[in-house]
Amino acid sequence: MAREYVWLECTETSLRTYRTPKETRGTERLTLKKYNKKLRKHTDHKESRKK
Repeated sequence: MAREYVWLECTETSLRTYRTPKETRGTERLTLKKYNKKLRKHTDHKESRKK
């Protein structure tokens, strides 16, 4: 099992505030609803790899 950390980037403000481990082989891009401190509400966050 190859696991890798990926950053979650807000779709509205483009801030990368969350990091989570993810299975890298054979998976699609991750999309989660997370809290955005700047907007003070829950927004969609998409996977973005940052090295």
